[in-house]
Amino acid sequence: MVIHRWPTPQTPTRVVILGATGSVGRCVTAHLAASQVDTVALGSADVDLCVPASMQSLRGLIRADDAVVVVSAITPDKGKDVHTLMKNLTMGSHLSIFLQQHPCAHVLYISSDAVYADGMSLIRETSCASPTTFHGLMHLARERMLAQALALGRIPLMILRPCTLYGAQDTHHAYGPNRFLRGAMQQRAITLIGEGEEQRDHVALTDLARLIGFCIVHRSDGVLNVATGTSVSFARLARMVAELFEEPVRIDSQPRQSAVTHRHFDVTALMRAFPSWRPTPLREGLLETFRQLREGTHAAQVASAP
Repeated sequence: MVIHRWPTPQTPTRVVILGATGSVGRCVTAHLAASQVDTVALGSADVDLCVPASMQSLRGLIRADDAVVVVSAITPDKGKDVHTLMKNLTMGSHLSIFLQQHPCAHVLYISSDAVYADGMSLIRETSCASPTTFHGLMHLARERMLAQALALGRIPLMILRPCTLYGAQDTHHAYGPNRFLRGAMQQRAITLIGEGEEQRDHVALTDLARLIGFCIVHRSDGVLNVATGTSVSFARLARMVAELFEEPVRIDSQPRQSAVTHRHFDVTALMRAFPSWRPTPLREGLLETFRQLREGTHAAQVASAP
């Protein structure tokens, strides 16, 4: 259940973003700036949560009346092993200890749907969180760390668990919209795993940023999955991407290494909590991402021209 501590939207005194240089952090920073919200954007160069000294550094960066958005993490594209897991847990530990000793006004933690088992086909907020990857285990552990640290001070904690994200700002190159778009742009080819049977939900980065903005102005407290409620197969997704190009785009296939699994979301709780939030339809979001990627490529070519 989500509780809005501010039923009527209010602009917070200030928002601090930890992990502001990542794709989600950049989108949230841009969205808050456009909404004229006073924002402090911090990356690892400003405060390295992996080291104990970060707890001292945060004392001069986070104030008691701040809302804090936490998107700082080492992502799976940079490591999926035990070493990466432990570094992420260390980051969560340092932040949790700091917030327990130096409370702020509101915390938003951007988690992941990886906290649910890979084979879980229909997901609700009440579904059992039983991660089957180190990435999911990390997020679930950090959720629990923050919840315990903030409980004594009764600081509202909003946890968002987004499904697969996409957008021109994304740099992770995960299997799905961004990899398909870049493959089509660079090689005129998209490679599916098996026949692309799996069905998945996809949310635009800008839509997640808007939802974070809603959570901030309502000082929301609770847990929500972030999805559109509509899952499509990777094969259909590949065709949707290919249709954006005037030139033919080849759709290839590589052998499957794991069983076919589908993932669907019941978004009733999300729509109930934020009825005015509406996700961008996938086809529309793909077109906008393609437009931005194409303009970025063109700009780079112009800059490098003699």
